[in-house]
Amino acid sequence: MTKAKYQRVLLKLSGEALMGDAAFGISTKVLDYLATEIQTLVNLKVQTSLVIGAGNIFRGVAGASAGMNRAAADNMGMLATVINALALQDALERKGIAARVLSAIPMLTVCEPYSQQKAVHHLRKGRVVIFGAGTANPYFTTDTAAVLRGLEINADLVCKATRVDGVYDMDPLKHKEAVKFSHLSFREVLHRRLKVMDSAAISLAMDNNTSIMVFDMNIPGNMKRAICGDQIGTLIQGEDNE
Repeated sequence: MTKAKYQRVLLKLSGEALMGDAAFGISTKVLDYLATEIQTLVNLKVQTSLVIGAGNIFRGVAGASAGMNRAAADNMGMLATVINALALQDALERKGIAARVLSAIPMLTVCEPYSQQKAVHHLRKGRVVIFGAGTANPYFTTDTAAVLRGLEINADLVCKATRVDGVYDMDPLKHKEAVKFSHLSFREVLHRRLKVMDSAAISLAMDNNTSIMVFDMNIPGNMKRAICGDQIGTLIQGEDNE
């Protein structure tokens, strides 16, 4: 029987991942796929939590660049993450998986307000926890929210599920000669300006020695392989290998 290497994990999903082949919105097909993948972790008794972005609905930075006030645009983006969180909660519960949405911006009629104690309680009860509304502060991305929540719940690993199979020295979707890294230190990520997560998220993970795994979410079984410790994607941790 396969055994998980990590017992409590946080998965970071982009909002764009929920679009599927569409230009915007939420694909029920993608939701069902994600719920199936997450179900494999639940079956392994892994305490699973998630942070989802909102790029499929509204991105605060894009709104600000179009002339909106940055704080107002970021607030809209954080509210959009709750829509995505509720959609994933529904997909999970349709598969019989208990799930809870905890929002950093209180909205009691649709979900629970976030607290560290409540999140850990749900995880210990075997429920999937989906964190919504980012950090509830403008100017902070959902990448930073993912690392922050991972620290608060004492996650063994933060996973970033993307469209590519790890971290490269340049965009592999645009450059065929791009070189993939199997391991990176936090300092290397910052020094090379690699677009894994924003610098605030990477610095927070580095300061608190929280490992980050980057892998392709579109390959069935990759979530399970990552949690079981298989060498897939790129593992970011520790200091430089010197």
